[in-house]
Amino acid sequence: MASLDPVLDKDGVRLTVDETIATVTLTNPAKRNAQSPALWRALTEAGQLLPGTVRVVVLRAEGKSFSAGLDRRAFTPEGFDGEPSFIDLARGSDTELDATIAEYQEGFTWWRRSDIVSIAAVQGHAIGAGFQLALACDLRVVADDVQFAMRETSLGLVPDLTGTHPLVGLVGYARALEICATGRFIQAEEAVSTGLANLAVPADQLDDAVRDLASVLLAAPRDAVIETKALLRGAQDRTYEEQRVAERAAQARRLRDLAGVGD
Repeated sequence: MASLDPVLDKDGVRLTVDETIATVTLTNPAKRNAQSPALWRALTEAGQLLPGTVRVVVLRAEGKSFSAGLDRRAFTPEGFDGEPSFIDLARGSDTELDATIAEYQEGFTWWRRSDIVSIAAVQGHAIGAGFQLALACDLRVVADDVQFAMRETSLGLVPDLTGTHPLVGLVGYARALEICATGRFIQAEEAVSTGLANLAVPADQLDDAVRDLASVLLAAPRDAVIETKALLRGAQDRTYEEQRVAERAAQARRLRDLAGVGD
């Protein structure tokens, strides 16, 4: 397949678009795709630049590791060039600190939008911020060498890049607590058996497996997928009866649309 001109290529993030499929690639394999505030802003920008034609977004990473987590410079007194260090942040006001973390989180939120289905292709290490970025996506396909770990607690921190909500939703409270509090590694077999990953494949088959999954997702009518995703995303916040009501309303919209009957 011909290579596509990037829509975005900066700060360790590249976005390419091929009609209905967008690919976001982490492009700093020499640093095991370590993350920084600049990378998070680039991820946010990638979400803003998605054309309306896109139905599936694939998140992948160059090199042996998906992402080894936060760049260690974050823990030094100097921090990153032109960025507030953790010490600077801690000395700021509550409002400033909250706003800064909220900005960092924006790179992790858009993957859950109802109008797209996002798939993370994860190989090697996905640690801390890397684990949370994989959790930001709807689906995860992992290589058989994958190693997930949530190391924030061992550093005296908490996972704050939107990873706690999907983690509890996928594996349940008790296992999520144990994973976060111990910081231990989760490998491919456990990831699949606990629901953390949808599928595990040999590392050299990862891109092909994701491409196959994307093509199957694209086979269903777009509006039906959008409505179904919204239904399922909202289910955990609704009662059984509320979900029944939501199902009926969604189906009414689908039937009217298929019958060509306007609102």
